[in-house]
Amino acid sequence: MNKKLRTAIQYVFFLGLGIFLLWWSAKDLTPDQRAELKHSLAHSKYIFVIPAMFLLLLGHYSRALRWKILMEPLGYNPSTINTFFAVMTGYLFNLFVPRLGEVMKCTILGKYENVPADKLVGTIVAERAFDVICLVLLILLTIFTQVGIIGDYASVQFRHFFMDAAGHFRFKKIITLIAILIAVFLVARWILNKFAHIDFVQKINNIVKGVWLGISSAKYINKKGWFFFHTVFIWLMYLGSVRIGLYAMEPVSHLGFRASLSILTFGSLAMIVTQGGIGAYQLAIQKLMPLYGIGEADGLGFGWVLWAAQTAIVVVIGFLCLFLLPVFNRKKNEAV
Repeated sequence: MNKKLRTAIQYVFFLGLGIFLLWWSAKDLTPDQRAELKHSLAHSKYIFVIPAMFLLLLGHYSRALRWKILMEPLGYNPSTINTFFAVMTGYLFNLFVPRLGEVMKCTILGKYENVPADKLVGTIVAERAFDVICLVLLILLTIFTQVGIIGDYASVQFRHFFMDAAGHFRFKKIITLIAILIAVFLVARWILNKFAHIDFVQKINNIVKGVWLGISSAKYINKKGWFFFHTVFIWLMYLGSVRIGLYAMEPVSHLGFRASLSILTFGSLAMIVTQGGIGAYQLAIQKLMPLYGIGEADGLGFGWVLWAAQTAIVVVIGFLCLFLLPVFNRKKNEAV
């Protein structure tokens, strides 16, 4: 299949999925809930969105500094401003075309800092690998700090799925599920070995190998302390932005850091599902909030506020960086 056509199909699919999830999140709202949603959005204190966006921006800046640290073992030391411009421009392009942002980040540094784009692929893989580790740790932290909330919810879902109304285990269902999981594992392993020459299978193998290579590349980092500092700082800024964002809506303003952890966890997972998290992010927060005593309408409204703040930062700052790139570098070259 033509690469451009495949990219177009991916874009249409994920955008369509996002629009479908937006419809799904609102389709079952009653007239009273719709009125509640409009009231929440109309009376939100959007002034609190500004510091939340500032923390997000600090996280993105820290990500640029961390990327610079990954480049040092390769013998490259691009300017911080160009690296930040590249990061934000990458986020911007990722909103429109899947994975285009990674290409643009490398292309920008190749053009303005003379860093070979192909040399940066490994650093992108390393970044993604550590982000995956952080997300897994975030999920575990969310579960362990909220056993009474997340645990009770999981327990209810477990009983609903595996037990009948009388409280007896559905052994046939359990055995069937275990057999399916084993079969899927064996089939997947067989496919990866048998059809290793096929492009799609190779891509899966490359992803797994890439994550491992990214993790193992940490031993080559010169400033390990700063690298791990920025890795933690990035996620702390994301968490802080959620915590401050809670003050924007009265129904959720009383929630604390534990709820913020859950919002960050489920929101981060939702961002992976669709293009820019559209639809998936709002739906995830909507379904999460009842665990904390918040109605789905208010949860949906808060999901919209958070998603809009994150997207606004990417769009506004991304376009600004795209505009400033040639301006800044022209002045820099003239100074030289």
